Amino acid sequence: MRGEEWNPGTLLELSGYFWKTGTLHAAVKLDVFTVIGERAMGVEETAAAAGTDTDATCRLLDALVSMEMLSKEGDVYVNTDASARYLSKSSPEYIGHMIMHHHHLVSLWHRLDESVRTGGPVRETGGDESFRDEVEREAFLMGMFNMAMVAAPGLVEHVDLGGRCRMLDMGGGPGTYSIHFCRKYPGLTATVFDLETTRPFAEKTIDRFGMNGRIEFEGGSYLDQELPGGYDVVWMSHILHGEGYEACRRMIEKAWRALEPGGIVVIHEFILDDTRTNPLFPALFSLNMLVGTESGRAYTEGEIAGMLEAAGFSGIERIPWSGPTQSGLMTAAR
Repeated sequence: MRGEEWNPGTLLELSGYFWKTGTLHAAVKLDVFTVIGERAMGVEETAAAAGTDTDATCRLLDALVSMEMLSKEGDVYVNTDASARYLSKSSPEYIGHMIMHHHHLVSLWHRLDESVRTGGPVRETGGDESFRDEVEREAFLMGMFNMAMVAAPGLVEHVDLGGRCRMLDMGGGPGTYSIHFCRKYPGLTATVFDLETTRPFAEKTIDRFGMNGRIEFEGGSYLDQELPGGYDVVWMSHILHGEGYEACRRMIEKAWRALEPGGIVVIHEFILDDTRTNPLFPALFSLNMLVGTESGRAYTEGEIAGMLEAAGFSGIERIPWSGPTQSGLMTAAR
């Protein structure tokens, strides 16, 4: 934990932190960082390009300078290295879609007290109905792609798939992790198994990375259907936290049945320690699942190990790696 010294000043700073969040969300939504790009731009030029009010834009840009997300030189504004790298759409490391997904969650989080009172979400959930419109759905899907692109290059270096031939990517979305594993291991092929509505996004991404011959998409629901079999790796990235314990247990049992003897399952999740208080991001993420899902939550390492043991897995290990948002890895063998 961070060891905060709580006093009126730090408490009020935390209470008003959403001002900073709102400033960032507005700047990304208005595409300010992309508009500025690699240039030095004045207020009027920026406002004209963004289609915004000049005085209000000046206040927004000055606040971003104060937050060290822009630099100000005289009367012109310049992106910082970090803003140009992560917040401009011209960068391959852009994470603005995930920031917009967070923006769409604000309306749920401000009703957290209702969820704590009732024990349930504050919106109807289930499949694509979880998104109020296509803008939210695109932000979520592209946000998942953004974050996977950030995490995957380092992650694949910590997962040994040497000698493995066939991987099943459960709920793999656009197949970002499959792409990176296949790039690292030339002898590996993969099947991305996800809802049929994800197919266009997945096939476009797979084609973009030139992986059509090695990665295929199969439409289906890992909750309602049996998985295809004959794999020596099952990859489960960020799918357990959306479901309750019993559903997760059944998913892991399906993964076991999809594997050949000697195959392995690799779980990538927001993993809490057994006190449920660390790391911070998974503890907060569990509340995010409370307001947005019927039974999702972050699980402890012990709980995931228990599910794996109950399904018949052995050799359960925690891989020493932590992602940009404190996600973790566990593996086990059939």
